Amino acid sequence: MAEPIVRFTGVRKAFGDKVVLEGLDIELPRGQTSVILGPSGTGKSVFLKLLVGLLEPDEGQIEVDGVRVDGATERELFALRKKIGMLFQDGALFDSMSVGDNIAFPLRRHSDLDDDAIDAAVALRLEQVGLPGIEDQMPASLSGGMRKRVSLARAIVMEPDIVLFDEPNSGLDPVTSDEIDALIGRMKEELGISFIVISHDIVGAFAVADRIAMLYNGALVAYGTSDEVLRSQHPFVRRFLARNMDLPDLESP
Repeated sequence: MAEPIVRFTGVRKAFGDKVVLEGLDIELPRGQTSVILGPSGTGKSVFLKLLVGLLEPDEGQIEVDGVRVDGATERELFALRKKIGMLFQDGALFDSMSVGDNIAFPLRRHSDLDDDAIDAAVALRLEQVGLPGIEDQMPASLSGGMRKRVSLARAIVMEPDIVLFDEPNSGLDPVTSDEIDALIGRMKEELGISFIVISHDIVGAFAVADRIAMLYNGALVAYGTSDEVLRSQHPFVRRFLARNMDLPDLESP
């Protein structure tokens, strides 16, 4: 496996009596697409919040791009978060801003680029996500798939080391979901960014993933390549996948 960009070691997180993650050990490789898969309520969103330091683990260590996240200062977390892009479920675009201003927003807040350089960066990112020339449109005029593409353009405009996707296909029809999956794959190849995708969409996960981690009841029950996860003998993994995938015969070599 490639050098890890994210490492969780013995991470436990509980809210009162509810244990969300219990002793999680996982390494996500740099420059690849890792999918955290599982049903609702299995700790996927908590995993993301721990990764960016919005939550502290009760136990264990978290390292992201060489930075210890657990116990980090606000200054250290701020510097780390500037290297992380985020695509939210609903896109989280500012409805009062044009598409161009939405994408330019992080650059205006966190860079010293002048207006011409920012405009060029926005145009480049829109070209990369297949939406050239729509800077002046408003988010309300966009389809769901277009909003996701604009959100991805904003997520990559700061040239981050990591992009986090929270249910990227949520609310999309199957054809548009396939288009977003293909875009994620192309962006990874073109930009060399480490993508981490949180999802319960089995088909989409296998379409984009280099490695898949499956969470269940706070534990990591499968982790590996698509083929390795498909061949897992864990009963929950097989039950979860069987509704959407043709599982291999485990008795075959």
